[in-house]
Amino acid sequence: METLEFQAEARQLLQLMVHSIYSNKDIFLRELISNASDALDKLRLAKLQDGLEADTSDLHIQIEADTEARTLIVRDNGIGMTREEVVALIGTIAKSGTADLLAKLKEANEAKGDAELIGQFGVGFYSTFMVADKVTLVTHKAGTEGHGTRWESAGEGTYTIEDEPDAPVGTTVTLQLRPKDEEDALYDYADEWRIKEIVKRYSDFISFPIRMGDEALNSMKALWARPRSEVTDEEYHEFYKHISHDWSEPLEIINMKAEGTFEYEALLFIPSRAPHDLFQRDARRGLQLYVKRVFIMDDSKELIPDYLRFVKGVVDAADLSLNISREILQQDRHIQMIRRRLIKKVLSTIKDLMSSNPEKYATFWREFGRAVKEGLLNDPDNHKPILEIASFGTTAQDEPTTLAAYVERMKEDQEEIYYLTGESRSQVVNSPHMEAFQAQGYEVLILTDPVDEIWVDAVPDFDGKKLRSIARGSVDLKKDDAEEKEPEGDFAPLLGFLKEKLDEQVKEVRLSHRLTTSAACLVSDSDDITPALEKMYRAMGQDGPRVKRILELNPNHALVAGLRSAHERGAEDPALPETAELLYGTALLAEGGDLEDPARFAKLLADRLARTV
Repeated sequence: METLEFQAEARQLLQLMVHSIYSNKDIFLRELISNASDALDKLRLAKLQDGLEADTSDLHIQIEADTEARTLIVRDNGIGMTREEVVALIGTIAKSGTADLLAKLKEANEAKGDAELIGQFGVGFYSTFMVADKVTLVTHKAGTEGHGTRWESAGEGTYTIEDEPDAPVGTTVTLQLRPKDEEDALYDYADEWRIKEIVKRYSDFISFPIRMGDEALNSMKALWARPRSEVTDEEYHEFYKHISHDWSEPLEIINMKAEGTFEYEALLFIPSRAPHDLFQRDARRGLQLYVKRVFIMDDSKELIPDYLRFVKGVVDAADLSLNISREILQQDRHIQMIRRRLIKKVLSTIKDLMSSNPEKYATFWREFGRAVKEGLLNDPDNHKPILEIASFGTTAQDEPTTLAAYVERMKEDQEEIYYLTGESRSQVVNSPHMEAFQAQGYEVLILTDPVDEIWVDAVPDFDGKKLRSIARGSVDLKKDDAEEKEPEGDFAPLLGFLKEKLDEQVKEVRLSHRLTTSAACLVSDSDDITPALEKMYRAMGQDGPRVKRILELNPNHALVAGLRSAHERGAEDPALPETAELLYGTALLAEGGDLEDPARFAKLLADRLARTV
C-alpha cells in the first residue's frame, strides 16, 4: 500500500467538501452516476472503434445501499481505469481555472448557496466527501491483464493506493456515509426511497439501466427523441446539467428534427452563463454525437463552429457509420450539412430572443457576444445573421444598440456607420477623436472587445452602410456655415517644423477637423493597422515594422496657436522641440497609448511646469 498526498488545490477543495454547508448535497449521486455513464459509453466506443475485446451485452450501473452498515455503493461495468489514470484523475486537479473554482466555491460556501459550481470544473467526484467520511474506489481497466487498483481516502489531504487482485472490469465506488443531519441538509443516503427519488429527478435520461436489486430506476428514454410536449422543463434542465457540467439552468432550449434523405435529431442548449474556460484553448468543446441512439463522440467540434462553442447538446444521426472517426467527420458531407443547419438554427433562435425576450437576449450577449463576434472573422457565409444579432456600445445611450437601430437613427447626410475602438467605454467616450462627432451630434459605436479590432476590417458594410473608424483616415464632417476653416497655409511652417522634429514618431502633421477642445490627436491612415492591433500582433510574436501615424493639430486651441506664434518669433528657440515632444506625448496618452520613454516625458513636463510657478 502506498500513501500519497493530494495536489495542493485538491486538498483545499476536499476541505470545502468535507465541511460543506451547501444546501443541495443530493448532487453527489448525480455526479457518480454521470461518471459511470461516461465509463460505459467509453467501453462501448472502444469496442466499436478500436476493436477492444469486451462484453458489452449488459452494460449497466448498479446501486447498493446498506442502512445498517451506512454504506452506499455505485458500480459500473464500463471502461475502468489504470493505476496511473486513478492518480491523474482523482489525486490531482489537472484542469485549468482551479484557483477561480476555489474562489467561487468559497464565496458560495460563505453565502450558504447551492453547490452550483461543483460539476462545472470537472471535479464532481470530490462532492462525495460532502456525504461520506471515507470513499473507496476499486477499478480495473478493460483490456488489461492482471490486477486492478484500490484507492481510498477520508478526505483529509492524503489517499492510499494499492493493487486489488480480484477487481472486476469497471469501477466500484463505496461511500462510508456520514451520520444523518437534516439541519445541515445531510439526508439518509442509504434510504432506498431517497436514492430512487434522486435518480428519477437527475438521471432518468441516462441511456443505460440504473439498477437497485433487479429494478431499473430510470426510463432510459432519449430526451431528444421525445416530442417536446412530452418532456418537462425540469427534465430538459437536468439533461443539460448532465451533459454540460453547468448546474445552472440553460437560457434556451432548441429542438431540431430532420427527415427525408438524411435524418437526424438534435437537442441543443444555450447556457445562461459563460463557462470559466470559454476563451481557453485547451477547453473541451463540441456537441455529443450519437448514431441510432449509440454514443459515438463526446466533443465533436465538427458539428458546431468555434464561435458557437458555448452551445451544448446532442446530435443523433441515423445514417452514419457506428465506427466513424474524427478524420471522416471532417470530410463527411452529411456532417457539413448538419453543421450548416445547426448554425442557422442557433443564430435564428438568438434573433428571435431579441424581440420575444429582450432580457434573455441581453443576458446572452453579455455572456457570449465576444465569442460570437469571432464568427465575423472565420464564417463569412454568416456575416449578415451574426451582425443582425450583435449589440454594441454607443454614444447615443447607455444600453447597447443593434446595427439596425443605429442605421435608423443616422443623420440624413450620414453615409457611414462610425465607430471607435478602445479598452473601455470611458476611454473611448473621452477620446479626442470623439470631439467633433459629439459636438455635431453624430452617433458613434463604442467597441471595447479585443476581437473588435480585427473583425471591423473583415466586414465591409451593414445594410449597405460602410463601417468607418473615426480614428483612421481624414474626417470631413459638414460644418456650420458660420464656422470658418483655418487656412492650412498659415500653419505650414509650424507643420513642417513639427514633422521634422517628430520624424521618428509620425509620418505626417496636419490640421484637424475632428478636434474641438483638445490640442492634438493621433490618427492612422485608412489602410494602416491600428496601434492596438499592432500591439496584439507583437504579443503573439509577430513582429513587423512599426507603423507611423499622423499627428493632427487643433488650430483653434490656445497651445497650438501659441506654438505657431513662438515658431514665427524664432524657429531656433530650444524650447520648441521639447514642446513638440510634449504635444505628441499628450496626444498619445489621451488615447490610452504607451509612451516610449515615460521618464523623459515626465522630466520634460516637470521642467516646463517649474517655469510657470
